[in-house]
Amino acid sequence: MWQDPIVAETRALRDEYARQFNYDIDAIYQDLMARQAEHPNRVVALPRRNPTISTLAADQGAPDDARS
Repeated sequence: MWQDPIVAETRALRDEYARQFNYDIDAIYQDLMARQAEHPNRVVALPRRNPTISTLAADQGAPDDARS
C-alpha cells in the first residue's frame, strides 16, 4: 500500500514527541500549555459567534419552514 511521505513523517514526529512524555497525555497537555504561555501573541483568539435562529434550526434538523 502506498504511503504518503509527509503523513509518515508527521506521524513519526508525533510519536517522537509523545515518547518524550512516555505517552502521558496529561504531561503532553502541560507541555503544550507551557509552550503556548511562552508566546501568547501566537495564540489566535477568535471572537465569539452568535448563531442566528436559522443556523440553529438547520443544525437541529428542523423542518424547512422553520429555517427562514
